[in-house]
Amino acid sequence: MTIEHLLAFAAFAFVSSVTPGPNTLMLMASGTNYGVSRTVPHALGVSIGFVIMVVLVGLGLVRVFEMFPASYDVLKTVSVLYLVYLAWKIASAPPPAGDAKEGEASGGRPLTFLQAALFQWVNPKGWTMALTAVTAYTLPGAPIYSLLIIALLFGLINFPSVSSWAVMGRQLRRALEHPARLRTFNIIAALLLLGSLWPILTAGGLDMA
Repeated sequence: MTIEHLLAFAAFAFVSSVTPGPNTLMLMASGTNYGVSRTVPHALGVSIGFVIMVVLVGLGLVRVFEMFPASYDVLKTVSVLYLVYLAWKIASAPPPAGDAKEGEASGGRPLTFLQAALFQWVNPKGWTMALTAVTAYTLPGAPIYSLLIIALLFGLINFPSVSSWAVMGRQLRRALEHPARLRTFNIIAALLLLGSLWPILTAGGLDMA
């Protein structure tokens, strides 16, 4: 792979990772409600889970979905239901008890590493990113080698990119010390997460999410 090829892919990986989507919105809400340190497993689950997804898609898993078109509708339904559930969890998250600080117990729990990793399989933006990375940046002459390079580079770029949203959420917490403000923020974050469902509901397939 040439330097130009790698730089082009790095730009794609950064822009697609750092821009708003279900992962970044949930990480921002988690950073606000639970702090950065408690959100690290969530961020690691996003990045590592996505890397695994890219590799499996690149190895041909997408062909299974092409053989069974109805699987797109099943995956879309699961995505919608799970995102609605997550939006409700964010909107109804209770404020930390007392003067809880970052890392201390609060009324709820952030996503675990495994939950965040599994979420990538019902995340429409994740599917779009993975399909684009595999189809546009793998090399026909060296598909496995280029796939592994792309997956590794994506993970290295994705983790700090999505983690920045947790840090941003933590900084917002200073302006949201009052429980009513925090609840308002959680409701707005939940509505934005629900808004990310619009492309799924209006498009014909995951490639349009």
